[in-house]
Amino acid sequence: MDAQGRGRADNIDPADQWVLNPNTGEYELRLSPSAPQSAVPGPRRAGSRAGAPAGPGTGGAGRGRTTESERASPQEAPSVPSPRRRRGVPEETAPGRRGRRPEKTKKKSRAKKILLWTGGITAFALVGTAGAAYLYLEHLNDNITSVSDDGASTGGFSKDKAINLLLIGTDKRTGSGNEGYGDSGSVGHADTTILLHVSKDRTNATALSIPRDLIVDVPDCQTKQEDGTTKVIGGTDDVRFNTSLGQDERTPSCTMRTVTELTGITPDNFMVADFNAVKTLTSAVGGVEVCLAKDIDDPDSHLKLSKGTHTIEGEQALAFVRTRHSVGFGGDLSRIELQQQFLSALMRKLKSNDTLTSPTKMIKLAEAGTKALTVDSQLDSIDKLKDLGLELGKLNVKNLTFTTVPVIDNPAEKVKATVVVNPTTAPTVFQMIKDDVSFSEVKKKAAASKDAASAAAAARLKGAKSAASEVRVQVMNGGAPAGSAQETLNWLQNDEGVTKSENAGNAPKELSKTTLEYDPDQADQARRLADIMGLPGTALKPGESVTNAQGLPTMTLTLGKDFKGAGVSLTAPTTVPDSVQKSTADKVECAK
Repeated sequence: MDAQGRGRADNIDPADQWVLNPNTGEYELRLSPSAPQSAVPGPRRAGSRAGAPAGPGTGGAGRGRTTESERASPQEAPSVPSPRRRRGVPEETAPGRRGRRPEKTKKKSRAKKILLWTGGITAFALVGTAGAAYLYLEHLNDNITSVSDDGASTGGFSKDKAINLLLIGTDKRTGSGNEGYGDSGSVGHADTTILLHVSKDRTNATALSIPRDLIVDVPDCQTKQEDGTTKVIGGTDDVRFNTSLGQDERTPSCTMRTVTELTGITPDNFMVADFNAVKTLTSAVGGVEVCLAKDIDDPDSHLKLSKGTHTIEGEQALAFVRTRHSVGFGGDLSRIELQQQFLSALMRKLKSNDTLTSPTKMIKLAEAGTKALTVDSQLDSIDKLKDLGLELGKLNVKNLTFTTVPVIDNPAEKVKATVVVNPTTAPTVFQMIKDDVSFSEVKKKAAASKDAASAAAAARLKGAKSAASEVRVQVMNGGAPAGSAQETLNWLQNDEGVTKSENAGNAPKELSKTTLEYDPDQADQARRLADIMGLPGTALKPGESVTNAQGLPTMTLTLGKDFKGAGVSLTAPTTVPDSVQKSTADKVECAK
């Protein structure tokens, strides 16, 4: 039954009057068959505010203060917080005058695309911008808090490049009801940190969790002070990762620099959220469904749930992501797995029609999300967040992989309390992210020419290989660190038996990639050297050789900016090591 056919006015939810038009992808106000419709929810009329005099269209003159039980009449627009009027925002049309016809959306699916990106993001901090295309933008702009990135970022994401977002959840007790969580008096450490990498072609993403108890070196970080001056906060070595934020007045840009130091990946942007984000956002979507493989009764996090499936929100949701003593091995790594399962469930809920077609939920999400997040100065407006959202909206959550920095117990501790990077598998994980390699199986639509080029490159590595002692090569430095040519020469001669090699100094120009040029007659030598150095087929460049001092044809190995050291393979890893645990956001998993 529609609003006008209901028996009582207090049964009307204003948001129920906004209906998604499947033909346009826009929300429209449905009043009566003859009533005008609007494509965009507007701010609350002045007369509808509590205690304000009623005006035309407010449901009658002389109406007193609105009571808690009263609802908007069928003729009223949904009540939303009234933003301050800004330049470019038209005033309300005066009674008796015709208002302007709403501008048509350029792309009818634009609003829906902006909504969909919320399902592809790993952190609650981002979800609020989902309604940016059609909600009260200026009001939402006022909700956003931004701080300087202090030059620690790339300068912001680009639409034509891969995206790396640093998502930080702090343990700072802000807001009411959070006294029982986190460390008492905490300055707000990096309690939960995720580096979200979204591929250049937007077909896949990797969410890399960084354990708070991981031992790292926190570098010096320059921070902007409130008075506009800058201050360099000294770095510290061999400390917990979570101290990269809050400790010694460190800002999120310090965490950014620490992540770069750890992974070799420079984030484009950062977003920070506190405890309230989990509570408000889960309540806004009507709860998130989680699964438990056993009963949980954790007095520390105040979580008490029985085995099976539960829908949680608010305080209970916060307790769920905070618990650790009752899951897994009872440590931070077990809690990370639980949080990844929770975030996967949250994204599935956000992507569901139940959320996307509910104006009430979308309004609540917009409010909760923008209030819950602190962003860097490159993302300080709804327009910028909207642009980011449109890029992330291209992602399918089945190709979003959650994983954690590979770690081992700290060998320096007798009582194990912290962890260190696993030197065997962590470099592979970091390199795959840097090289934009998918952690999930994605069928990419490559052009035929690209497929042919890849096949040709792979073919160069196939065939007979000469003995290492028969390889003649000159080594040049074309962008690698100083001394790399001599370092490589020593390694080739002393460790690999490539005795017919020489140092040719610096190359005429710098190269981004290491290359090996050779005459086609030297293909067997090229394949041997590629095997020794771990060169990919794309590094081999058939062409002409040079003549060495003895008048013999010689290959030229030019070390590019990608050179990582003598003996370090330059072939990018394409598969995740079997020992690295990972999961995708579309899978339902039960916490153990």
